[in-house]
Formats: sequence, C-alpha cells, structure tokens
Amino acid sequence: MAHNLEQSSGTSGHVAVHCIDLDRFKIINDTLGHGIGDQLLRKVADRLKGACRKDDVVARVGGDEFVILQPGISGRDDADRLAARLVDLVGRTYVLNGHTVNIGASVGVALNKPQSLARDLLRDADLALYEAKRAGKSRYRFFEPSMGILLRERRELEVDLRRALALKQFELHFQPFLDLANNTVNGFEALIRWNHPLKGIVPPLNFIPVAEENGLIVKIGKWVIRSACEAAASWPGELVVAVNVSPLQFKADTLLATVAAALERSGLPAHRLELEITESALLDDTSNVLMTLHALRDLGVRISMDDFGTGYSSLSYLQKFPFNKIKIDRSFVANSDADNRAILKAVSGLGNTLGMATTAEGVETAEQLERIREQSCTHVQGFYTGRPMTASDVAMFLMQDYKEADRV
Repeated sequence: MAHNLEQSSGTSGHVAVHCIDLDRFKIINDTLGHGIGDQLLRKVADRLKGACRKDDVVARVGGDEFVILQPGISGRDDADRLAARLVDLVGRTYVLNGHTVNIGASVGVALNKPQSLARDLLRDADLALYEAKRAGKSRYRFFEPSMGILLRERRELEVDLRRALALKQFELHFQPFLDLANNTVNGFEALIRWNHPLKGIVPPLNFIPVAEENGLIVKIGKWVIRSACEAAASWPGELVVAVNVSPLQFKADTLLATVAAALERSGLPAHRLELEITESALLDDTSNVLMTLHALRDLGVRISMDDFGTGYSSLSYLQKFPFNKIKIDRSFVANSDADNRAILKAVSGLGNTLGMATTAEGVETAEQLERIREQSCTHVQGFYTGRPMTASDVAMFLMQDYKEADRV
C-alpha cells in the first residue's frame, strides 16, 4: 500500500486514503464462527471493490481493517462521495449460510498535500478513523490538523489515568434519588470524580471512554464498588447505594467476586447495593451476562437497567431478567411533548405491571417533577431534588431529615 501511495503521488490530481474498520464484526465472528466471518470479509471486500473505480486500490490490512487508495481525484468532494458510499454499502444486510447479518463501517479519510509522505497520509487517515469511531457507529470523518493535538492530549490523559488510581486521585460523589410514595430519600447513586493535580476536576465523560478503551475501567470499577459499599455501610436505615457497571466488567469475569468481596469487607447488606447496567452490557454475550446477573441476584444484590428507552432491545431484556428497577433516560424527561409524556406513562405502567420500580432521571424543574408524578413513576433523580455531593456532605444531608415536601 505504501508503494502504491508513493507511485500515486506523481499522478495528476489529488490522492485520498480511506481507512475502514468494520463495526460489530467481532460479535459476528465470535457467535457464528470463523467460517461465517471469513465469508463476511469476502462479501465486504466485494462491496468495497464495487464502490471503487478500476484505478483505485483496495487492500485488507488487518483482521477486519481495509485501506482504499483513491488517486487522481479532483478534490474533497470525490473522496466524500466514496466515503459515504462505503458506509452505505457495507451497512446493507448480508445473508450467509442462512444467517442474516448486519454490520457497519467506520471510515477515516485523508487527502494528500504537497510533499505528503505515504506514512503521513496513512497516519492521518487512521486518526480520522479513530474520530469516526468515537463519534459513533457507521460514520466517516476527514482528517483535520486538530486531530493530532487531540490524540496527544488523549495519550497524556491515558498516562495520567494509569497513575490516578495508585495516587488516590479518584473520589466518589453521591446523588440522592427520591421515593415519590413518601417523598423521602431512598438512596444515592455513586458518581466517580477525578481530581487531576493540574487540570482540576476531569468530567467522567472525558475519562471513562478512555478507561474503557484501554481496559482500566475494570480496576477503576472495582475501586468504585468497594468504596461505594464502604460509604453506604455508614448510612442509617435501609438506604441503597447504586453503582454503574461497565460492560467490560462483565467481560473480565471478575464482577461477581468483586461484589462479594466488597460486601463482606464493608459489612453492607447485599440488598442495599444496586448495580446499574446498560443494554450494551447485554449485547456482546447475553447468556454469560445473564448468568452473572442471576448469581448477583442470588447474593441479594439489586439490579437496575439504566438509560431505558435509548437502545434497540430493551423490552426483550425485561423478559429475560427480572430487574428491580428501570431508569428512564433523561431525554424523555427533558422533552415535554405528547410523545415523551406517552413514553413516560407507558414505561411506568410497564414497570408497575412487572413489579419493577421506575426512576425518571434528569429532573431539573418543578414542572418536570409534577409531570413525572402524573405518569406514576416511583422514583426521581436530578438536580432539582438533589445534586451530587461528597461523602461528608451526605452525612450532613441525612442529618437534616430531608423531605422533598420541604423543598418543592
């Protein structure tokens, strides 16, 4: 490929490099077998070739990675059209040995400049691919100079993140959720915060994706579970602590042992720990995840489905596992149109029928709270009813014998 790039640099017009990575290929390969995976790769290669001109070069450079060299084009518009065509064609349904398969393609594109070197073009296209995958599935992005800066910043963040746990730079904040039946605090969700020595507070949205990409989320998640249990053990009564669990913590196959050890060490009764999972945790290996969830339930731990309503198969998962709680995504709370009100009502009714509590997230106004009451949700959580606070602030908060009726 590098040799082809060097040759193309002498042709008239521009040269574009497209780096392509298949989305969800690993899932297909693991679940249906390598034979189907090989067939799928051949079909993808055929579609890529069909999208290109005869002078374009298509090469497979890794397991599910391809590179296309597009020489002699007039400019960005030609590269844009090809990238869009690639995403569209690869994303269409495949039928392989009776199996209907759907995957996607993420594409990074780089255009040559005067005196561009082959290795630089490939590097730039790869950076653009990284940004395309960060933006979501089945997208394409063109290289921008700022991407190099972002990559350096990300690498620095990753180095700092590896040190953060050892240097005890993480802490937990706790946001209350209210039981609407009696207007009292029912428990708190544990939220991780990173106190960077130079950058100050780093938002979770900035470092959690990095931790998931490099696998550090497993160690960080273990610390969160242990610390949350220790904090909650000092709370009075039956207050619950809720902890978010990453899909990678299930894949590591140590989650059950981590939870059991945290409960034993802290002395927290298992029914006062609630683990929140998203649909993505169930997508890759549903049977293994469900087995782990049942084992956690056997310990007495509560399980809730987070961000309900944002995925594709949420309803089917409610049939497969008896969740204790459904957390309705904040997007349905923020928007007050008729459709969102209907969804809130339907989900809360479903929860009541199935014996599951329902928490509406992101409540920020009195009007939103009143609307949620009307739709019969059992719990609420948001800035209006309680902002995240430190462990010491939780103690003061509880001493005030907080009642929602005193505030709203």
